[in-house]
Amino acid sequence: MNTMRRPRLHHALPALVTVLCAPMVVIGAAPQAGAAPGDPVRLPVLPSRLASGASCTGGSDTVAEAVPWEQQNLQLTRSRRFGTGAGVTVAVVDTGVSLKAPALAGRVTALGGAGDDCVGHGTFVAGLIAAAPVDGVGFSGAARQAHVVAVRGTDERGTATAATVAAGISAAVDAGARVIAVSPALTQTSSGLHDAVAYAARHDALIVAAAVPDAAGDATSSAPPPADYWPAAESGVLSVVDVDVRGQRPLGAYPPRHADLAAPGDGVLSIGPSGQGHFIGSGASLAAGYTAAAAAMVRSAHPGLSAAETARRLITTAYPAGVPRLDPYGALTTVPGASSDPAAQAGGSRPVRLETDQVGARATRRALVSAGAGVGLLLVVSWAAVVVPKGRARRWRPAGNEASPPAEG
Repeated sequence: MNTMRRPRLHHALPALVTVLCAPMVVIGAAPQAGAAPGDPVRLPVLPSRLASGASCTGGSDTVAEAVPWEQQNLQLTRSRRFGTGAGVTVAVVDTGVSLKAPALAGRVTALGGAGDDCVGHGTFVAGLIAAAPVDGVGFSGAARQAHVVAVRGTDERGTATAATVAAGISAAVDAGARVIAVSPALTQTSSGLHDAVAYAARHDALIVAAAVPDAAGDATSSAPPPADYWPAAESGVLSVVDVDVRGQRPLGAYPPRHADLAAPGDGVLSIGPSGQGHFIGSGASLAAGYTAAAAAMVRSAHPGLSAAETARRLITTAYPAGVPRLDPYGALTTVPGASSDPAAQAGGSRPVRLETDQVGARATRRALVSAGAGVGLLLVVSWAAVVVPKGRARRWRPAGNEASPPAEG
């Protein structure tokens, strides 16, 4: 079993930047309990767990028809032309996935009692991954042809322990999952959880986990110091933090010591445990759900990739930022191989795409032309000097596979 841990990045996570090639698009549901700019629709907020005595989460009566901002940001319409998740099983280790959710009918296999979801959180995550499209509704699952395995990783109220998460991961592997989305982020690990992660690695299952817990202080509270949370902190796990519509960490959010990727997770839209309506939710677990969907899309489009290679591809094709931002389109369309640009020659990874990223590339070209050739050269050199060393330092290594070399990225 590989006990090497990947190096940590100790930069300030709030310094997530918006780069020229990654414009943010504000549309559909936004933070603040579902209020979207110019859209009067307000959605109920989905909890991560239930307080003692609280009733189970019911259905939502509100249907959001617009495409949510996060799906615009992830360019899912373009990305689905190259990968849909077909043939890939994604496990959701969470509060369960309701078999009563219409958008997931026929798409879920529930293990044990995981077909009941009192909290609704696991159903919400499963919806991000595989919810079916509905006429007149802009939202649907990112990898909507993937099959979901529902695994209970918490108790019925949403409280998780190292033992419940370890059991959930092991059950997901035994069920044949190739991607495992783990929502809980625990302050302590255990030998059993470590062994479950290694078990997944030996069976070529990619674990995508929330790098921090969902629950945080309110927007006026100060963030706690950076810390490790498990299983995201285990070697070989793809750890993900949440960002908002501006590409920034939410105020008061927990900071991890390290995260591999950032993805939309603050004020995102999905389904509830029953009914046709939608909820809004926030947290790194939702960002991990979107990243797990992207991993399913990549493994569907490129079935020869291992779990480690899939993780490497997601990281090295992400938009460069303090924590690289998930780019499913780039991960799906990147052509591996040598490049003639300086960044690639220096050991970094610069994607060569199957078709032009029109939004980002045109914006970048306009910026370089308007700034002049000299400034353009300075931007390229600065990018290579800052991003490439970070990429080389972020050596993603799968647990339980000592023979695999660390990934350059």
